Amino acid sequence: MSNYKPPDSKREEFRKYLERGGVMDALTKVLVYLYEEPEKPEDPLEYIRHHLGGITEPDVEMDTLKKELEEAKATIADLKAKLVKYEPDEGAE
Repeated sequence: MSNYKPPDSKREEFRKYLERGGVMDALTKVLVYLYEEPEKPEDPLEYIRHHLGGITEPDVEMDTLKKELEEAKATIADLKAKLVKYEPDEGAE
């Protein structure tokens, strides 16, 4: 029975786990923002979701950024191809 831990000990371990993961800081910050909001939102849960970065938003943002990166790479490749026309031939000198 040496593995038995009282409930308070498990609760403390869980609290430390959340602190290490940055969860406590993130929740505290968003609740402070909500408290300081001059006009309280109608849906506080939606406010918290939005200000925590949302659960699905990072995936959408990542997809958008990947698409922008691919478009930028394509533009760079096109510009490089056009630039070749204006560079002097090295063997022509």
